[in-house]
Amino acid sequence: MKYYIISGERSGDLHASNLVKALLKIDPSAEFVGMGGDFSEKAGQKLKVHYQEIALMGFLEVILGFRKVLKYLSIVKKDILTEKPDVVVLVDFGGFNMKIAKFAKLNGFRVHYYIPPKVWAWNQKRALKIQKYVDQVYCILPFEVDFFKEYGVNATYVGNPLLDELKGFSPHEFFYQKNELSYQPIIALLPGSRKQEVMNMMRIMVDMVGQFPNAQFVVAGVKNLPKVLYQSAEETGIKVIFDQTYDLLHYSTAAIVTSGTATLETALFRVPQVVVYKTSTLSYAIAKRLIRVPYISLVNLIGEREIVKELIQEDFNKDRLANELNKILSNPVYRGKMLQGYDEIKDKIGNQEASKETAILILKSLS
Repeated sequence: MKYYIISGERSGDLHASNLVKALLKIDPSAEFVGMGGDFSEKAGQKLKVHYQEIALMGFLEVILGFRKVLKYLSIVKKDILTEKPDVVVLVDFGGFNMKIAKFAKLNGFRVHYYIPPKVWAWNQKRALKIQKYVDQVYCILPFEVDFFKEYGVNATYVGNPLLDELKGFSPHEFFYQKNELSYQPIIALLPGSRKQEVMNMMRIMVDMVGQFPNAQFVVAGVKNLPKVLYQSAEETGIKVIFDQTYDLLHYSTAAIVTSGTATLETALFRVPQVVVYKTSTLSYAIAKRLIRVPYISLVNLIGEREIVKELIQEDFNKDRLANELNKILSNPVYRGKMLQGYDEIKDKIGNQEASKETAILILKSLS
């Protein structure tokens, strides 16, 4: 069986790699080609395009980089026709992958979508395109199934893939010594996994650090991003450690987290957090008009209420940030309510092994 798998950023690449591993366990002779990153390649996928070549974020940034996206869309489309896979498996990366879904379906390929686009957040009628061009959707957020079924989409909740990662995680016993850290309480700074995210978030995070002299701040760096992005933190004496996010969260007292998958990871580690996000003025203005959900963090979306504080755009400044962090550190009632909310989220997510469940369902549909 030949699988053409497409993921388009670090988190999607990670989940795609786990899906590849799960498929290999039940289909050992399987062949994997497509677009992804280092995780997928290591798992056994032959990469035709590395996602870093087209990594973009924000409405304005996507518009300005549209020619680049068109170039790689063309490359991937031609490659699908050449490879003639048994199934095209799309992983997250909605803007790009929905165009591939239409192309693949119209050319007679079976199309499955693992971690579907968040169409419930804005322009919900896009779900009709999923219904038209995707044979099977595998949801990782419990509320998504009911939403998609309203539009006639064949959707199944498979569990959340972060649980797969957490089950395989063991904290480094000598984390402090390895990274030359003191034994002061750690506050984790997670500025994101994309270049533009780190550029937008890091300055404000760093500006706020001086207000907490009794804690040590540690940045979760991403090795495949330019190190210069973290220079402002290092110049301030803030430690930056690379590709050790789970270890960092395990040992942290609190965290400041850029909105995205990391907010849910932080909650599953039971680390109280402040969620932040900032983009270009134009991108934010467009997003504000389009987005139809009351929250941006997965924690609050799954919980269907404000469990963690979200500081967005102008609200994300050093004074507001310091105030919220101080509440987490000094107010046990505030902290306790947040942790209680995390427990509610864990119950909603359940204990299914998302990668394994998805692999079984894909193979079942192809047999």
